[in-house]
Amino acid sequence: MAVAYPDELVFVPLGGVGEIGMNMAAYGFGPRNARKWIVVDCGVTFAGPAQPGIELIMADPTFLEDNADDVLALILTHSHEDHYGAVLDLWPAFDRPVYATAFTAAMLAAKRASDNIVDNVAVRPMQVGKPFAVGPFTIEAINVAHSIPESCALAITTSVGRVIHTGDFKLDPRPIAGPPTNEQRFRELGSDGVPVALICDSTNALKDGESPSEDEVAATLAALIADAPHRVALTTFASNVGRVISVARAAKMAGRQVVMSGRALHRITTIAGELGMLEGLPPFLDQDMFKTLPRNKIVVLCTGSQGEARAAVARIARGEHPAIDLNAGDRMIFSSWAIPGNEREVIDIQNLMIDRGIEVVTQRDALVHTTGHPRREELKRLYDWVKPVTLVPVHGEAVQLEAHAKLGVQHGIKNVVHARNGDMVVLFPEVTHLPGEVRTGELYLDGNILCTPDESGVKGRRRLSFGGHIVISLCIDSRGTVVSGPDLSIEGLPDVADEEDSVNQLVRSVVNGALKSIPPKRRADPELVDNAVQRAVRGEVNAWWGKKPNVTVFVHRV
Repeated sequence: MAVAYPDELVFVPLGGVGEIGMNMAAYGFGPRNARKWIVVDCGVTFAGPAQPGIELIMADPTFLEDNADDVLALILTHSHEDHYGAVLDLWPAFDRPVYATAFTAAMLAAKRASDNIVDNVAVRPMQVGKPFAVGPFTIEAINVAHSIPESCALAITTSVGRVIHTGDFKLDPRPIAGPPTNEQRFRELGSDGVPVALICDSTNALKDGESPSEDEVAATLAALIADAPHRVALTTFASNVGRVISVARAAKMAGRQVVMSGRALHRITTIAGELGMLEGLPPFLDQDMFKTLPRNKIVVLCTGSQGEARAAVARIARGEHPAIDLNAGDRMIFSSWAIPGNEREVIDIQNLMIDRGIEVVTQRDALVHTTGHPRREELKRLYDWVKPVTLVPVHGEAVQLEAHAKLGVQHGIKNVVHARNGDMVVLFPEVTHLPGEVRTGELYLDGNILCTPDESGVKGRRRLSFGGHIVISLCIDSRGTVVSGPDLSIEGLPDVADEEDSVNQLVRSVVNGALKSIPPKRRADPELVDNAVQRAVRGEVNAWWGKKPNVTVFVHRV
C-alpha cells in the first residue's frame, strides 16, 4: 500500500503527451484530497482529414472543472498556437489569472481582437528571472531559445521539490530575436540542493546531434537573396520573428526592400516593433508597393507556409493575388517545414510555381529552416546542467516519448516515467505513476461551437463523404395508395454520362419496385415502407456502385 504523505507534488498531463500539439498540463500540491493546482499552457492542435469541418482541437478541461475552486492560475510558456491557442476558448470559465511575458500577452490581446472574441482573461505580467508566488508554488520563468520571442521554461518550486518544465526550447548559441537559453541559471538550479524533476520537450528526441542555429539559416537566406537575379519571395511561420529579422537584414544588405503580405505577419511584426525587437531595420512595405519596385530590388515576405488555401502564397501560386505576382525566373523560398497533415497542400503550391518557371527552394535544397526543438545531444546537455532525479518526457507522440525515455535511462537518470495524457505522476516526495487517473479527451471547435467529438456530428460527415446521401420523399394515404412521389434528392453519388441509366433513374425504379412489392394494406404503415425502401435502395445501389449510400426516407401519411 502506497504511503500517504502530508504534501505531494504531482503532474497531470491533459494534452500534448501522446500527440503533437494541444499542450496542457496541471501541477498539484498538497495532501491527496486538498491539492491546489496551477496549469501550464492551454494549446490547440489542428484538425485533419478525419475531422471534416473542424477548425481546432483542444484538451478537455473536465478534470480542472471538477477541481475549479482549487485551480489558482494559468502560466503560459510562449505564444505558439499549440501552447496558448485555446486560452480564450477555455480559460474565461475559470476566472483565474493568466501569467505571461509581454510578448505573449500582446499576442493574446491581438488574437482576441482579430478573432472578435468577446470573452477575456486577466493577464498578469511575468518577467524572466523574477520569481513569483502562486499559492504554495514559487514560479520562475527562465529564458530559452525557441522560434518565437520570449519563450520560457518554468522552475516550479515547492517545499518538497522542484519541477523544471522546459516548454519548447533548443540550445541555440546564436538565436536572432533574443538571448540564448540561460545555461547559467539551469546549472544553478541543478546544484542548489533542491531535487529536480524534469518535464521535458521530446519533439526531436529521435534526431541525433544538435539542431542547427538560427544564424546558420540567416546566412543561407542572405546568400540566396543576394545572388537572386530577379524577385525573391519567402514564406515562413509568421510567429518566427527571428526569421523575419534575418530576411529583413538580408534584404537590406542586398539593396532590396521587403514587401509584406498576410495579416498574421503584419500583426506579429507590429507587436515585435512595439516591444523594440525590430530596432535598426527598415520599415516593411505593404503589398500595394509591390508594383512600384524594380524586379531585382524586392523581397516578398508572405504567409501561407502550411499551404493554407486563402493565404498569400497559395493565391500567388494560382495567380489570384490582388497585388503580387511572380514570373518565370523569380525565386520562391519555403523557409519552413510542413506540419504533418499539410504536406500535400504545400507540395501542390510548390508544383504550381515550378510549372510557371519559378525557382522553388526548400529545406531539401539548402539550410533555409531549422527547428525550435532540441535534438539528443542538446537533451543530454540539459540533463547535465539540471541533474534531474526524475525525467518525464512530454510534447510528442509515442515514438518521440519512448525515444526520449530511453535516452534518459541511458544517461543514468534515476526515475524515468512513461506518462500519457490522463496519468497522474507523483513527483515528490516519492515517485509514483498512476496511469489513467484522471479524465482526459478532446474538444472540437466547430465554427462557433465548442463540443465533444460525439456531439460534433463528425462521424456522420465521414459517412456522407464516403457514401453520399439519397433522400426519398413520398406521400401515402390510409388505403396504402401512393398519392405523391417518390421525390428524390441525390448528393455525392457518381452520375456517369455514358451509363444507360442514370443513378436517379435507378433509384426511382428501385423505390417503385419496393412499393409494388408491399401489399396495399401494409403500405399504409409508414415505418414498414421506410424500412423496405431503405433496404432496397441501399442494396441495389451497392450492387451497381460497390458502395452503400446513406439513405433517408420520408413517408408522409395523408
